[in-house]
Amino acid sequence: MSTIEQLEPAEKGKVIIYQPYCPKDKHKILPYALSLYKQGSLEGERQIEGGDGIPFIATWYVSNLPSELTRCNFIFDGNADLSYEVTILNAEFINYLIDAIAIFKETQCVDFPQGFYRKLLRLEESAS
Repeated sequence: MSTIEQLEPAEKGKVIIYQPYCPKDKHKILPYALSLYKQGSLEGERQIEGGDGIPFIATWYVSNLPSELTRCNFIFDGNADLSYEVTILNAEFINYLIDAIAIFKETQCVDFPQGFYRKLLRLEESAS
């Protein structure tokens, strides 16, 4: 499995399919997010403010269309009791991967954005 720094951009045909689902300011990272998506997994560390990060492994089912659903599994700290699963539209998940790449470029840490964790932990459902 390669790291975010070693990602090669996805082929143009695949990028074009996802562009309408991606904000224009994210188009530069989109080809790399698609390559990351195709790998089907990502290891990183959830950053905790004022504390140690929690390692995670995220895995997902890869499909080709933006409107298909992806099931993403997350295991924190190698502990089965800390495993979570979320089903999400591919296009939405790709946007979270774009954010993860942007976070990496800024902090050198592999992590997902806060919005993804709210969805994963179903916090946004209970807030409404």
